Amino acid sequence: MAATLPAPPAPGRLALYLDLIRWNRPAGWLLLLWPSLGALWIAAGGFPGWHLLVVFTLGTILMRSAGCCVNDVADRDFDRHVKRTAQRPVTSGRITPREALLFGAVLALAAFGLVLTTNLATIAWSFVALAVTLVYPFAKRYVSMPQAVLGVAFSFGIPMAFSAVRGGPPWELFAGGGAFSLQDAWNSVPPLAWLLLLGNLFWVIAYDTEYAMVDRDDDLRIGMKTSAITLGRFDVVGVLTSYALFLAIWTLALRSLVPGWLFYVGIVAAAAQVLWHATLIKGRTREGCFQAFRLNHWLGFAVFAGIVAGYTFA
Repeated sequence: MAATLPAPPAPGRLALYLDLIRWNRPAGWLLLLWPSLGALWIAAGGFPGWHLLVVFTLGTILMRSAGCCVNDVADRDFDRHVKRTAQRPVTSGRITPREALLFGAVLALAAFGLVLTTNLATIAWSFVALAVTLVYPFAKRYVSMPQAVLGVAFSFGIPMAFSAVRGGPPWELFAGGGAFSLQDAWNSVPPLAWLLLLGNLFWVIAYDTEYAMVDRDDDLRIGMKTSAITLGRFDVVGVLTSYALFLAIWTLALRSLVPGWLFYVGIVAAAAQVLWHATLIKGRTREGCFQAFRLNHWLGFAVFAGIVAGYTFA
């Protein structure tokens, strides 16, 4: 086990916790935010209102931060053998696993407080989302394509967005809104939401495979399972195929829903970025693969912006 270092003074302690949740790397929560907000606009047929916009934006940031805490605790014995992660606060012993988990629990509870302002259906789905989030860090030990599990976890904002819009009025938990069943929660999410979740899952596989390509040598040495290792020499083909499936599914699913032509401008802008990513990852260098991963939030933003523009300017 790594030696536990003395606790730094207060300002340094704050910096450690901010590092734990990757505060200086917002690309992580942006990857979750754009599909969730896109689903909100689609479910509402336009602007979903400031309440839901704030709930899903802050909730995404909080839950991604909580996920980082759980992930770093689960992976601390692996991360010390990977160049890129060896100095993470938990791995290096500057924050104890107990401290990290307590901090993650506080963040998750704050996110749940936001969910409580929606409706019972969304509250029910939030427990499913939490369960998948907790499972993912351990999937890397047993599943050959753990990126697919991450894809479900990172896409669960989509069905929750639909349930928040369609599952009942806000505040119904506190208003005593009558009987509620799990069937009601299921009915609050239309098939379209699951189709969009499937498409988004392929996007997550694409960008997290790029991420896994950065650490492939280290992961092979320590026995970690990743899509980059499983796909082998077909890794680049797998990434580009996953991107194509994401864009194809979202385009086909939304072609008759999002009005106007600006939605397609967003799709074309995203596709152009895929072609750029192909040039970055074809050499399989650490720098190129990491740059492709790090800039993926712009690809997601292009799709989201196309959806918003379609509803706004049609």
